[in-house]
Amino acid sequence: QVQLVESGGGLVQAGGSLRLSCAASGRTFTTYRMGWFRQAPGKEREFVSAISWNGATTYYGNSVKGRFTISRDGAGNTVYLQMNSLKPEDTALYYCAADFNDNRVPRYWGQGTQVTVSS
Repeated sequence: QVQLVESGGGLVQAGGSLRLSCAASGRTFTTYRMGWFRQAPGKEREFVSAISWNGATTYYGNSVKGRFTISRDGAGNTVYLQMNSLKPEDTALYYCAADFNDNRVPRYWGQGTQVTVSS
């Protein structure tokens, strides 16, 4: 059974930092693009960041560029999202995703981890 399990969410003050983790299991994800999306209440799900299968290429949404950094471990099955200089507008449910590209939505999704940034 394929699983993506997120962790690391929580409550933080504006300007603070959090590090999200996503552990993939059930099959090998080493050949897949992996990444993060988020959804705030009343808003559509939006792309946050992604990393290529070998970690060589990273992608960021405009709203997080320069503040968030994505990485994956050497084995390729764990992805991290380091979030710095957090803003209240970063408050959302953050989802890990795997196996997608510019023309295809993710095949696999995690359950989400809540990030709340207080002002």
